[in-house]
Amino acid sequence: MTTTTSVEPARERSSTRQRPQGSRGGSGRLRRTLVAWAFCSPFVLLFATFGFWPVLSSLSMSVTDITSKDVETPFSVNFVGLENYVTLFADPTFVRAALNTLYFVAVGIPLTMVISLAIAVALNSGIQRAKGFFRVAYFAPVVTSIVAIAVVWRYLYKPDGMINSALTLVGISGPDWLNDPNWSMPALILMAVWRHFGIPMVIFLAGLQSIPPELHEAAVVDGASRWRAFRSVTLPLLRPATLVVAVLLSISYLQFFEEPFVMTSGGPLDSTTSISYYAYEQFGFGNYGMASAASYVLVTAIALLSLLQFRIFRAKA
Repeated sequence: MTTTTSVEPARERSSTRQRPQGSRGGSGRLRRTLVAWAFCSPFVLLFATFGFWPVLSSLSMSVTDITSKDVETPFSVNFVGLENYVTLFADPTFVRAALNTLYFVAVGIPLTMVISLAIAVALNSGIQRAKGFFRVAYFAPVVTSIVAIAVVWRYLYKPDGMINSALTLVGISGPDWLNDPNWSMPALILMAVWRHFGIPMVIFLAGLQSIPPELHEAAVVDGASRWRAFRSVTLPLLRPATLVVAVLLSISYLQFFEEPFVMTSGGPLDSTTSISYYAYEQFGFGNYGMASAASYVLVTAIALLSLLQFRIFRAKA
């Protein structure tokens, strides 16, 4: 009896002592949460102000007839529904811009992936000397200013430039690359591939270095050739890296803007006008509703293509 009566008060005292600790622990967690949100709040506010709010504003403008004249009198803007989108697809210039963008994506993405993968394999094979130098040299176009790149490539594409001079040596008369509607887009694709293959190369190189060399050695022991080992061992293991590269290039190439802006201004004869450049021109003309509608057509295309790529790679996995 005495043992029981002595234990019960001890339990009561221990429970009463633990209650304040629980409340202090709750207040401590709340304090840490508030501190975390305080540190995150500048980014959240900046993103909401300069990222989220402009996106919503652009979406609302795409269903109105707002122009540059309505900026000072916003209450004169009328809701037009999907009229801007209907007008877009009835505009031959926009249709040409959409076809140009699809052409750029269909040719540019596979070409960039093949070249970047080939260079990554060469850098990973152990054949190349001065690997560090070549990695920096191959990545340099990514961090080079587009204006500086345009100056160099304009010189290369001149009728008497280095490319046509090299073609003349083998008996080929080179075209006027940037002023011929048939050759202006291939010229910009070549320039874009050279400018953008650096990041895919780094991603593929990281994927190659993560593959255990024992797998290649086992394939060689089984009698597989280098090409067979690459096709049966390396490529399947590079599927995650390939998906990342495909999605990144799709997002970048569908927003095809800088090359025509600095090289051709969308010409000649709208042969290099892209959806992004079309939206830029409409914004310059003061047609904010049309520009916003064109931008959301582009956003929808990027989302659909990215979703399609994820489904394709998931089905092959």
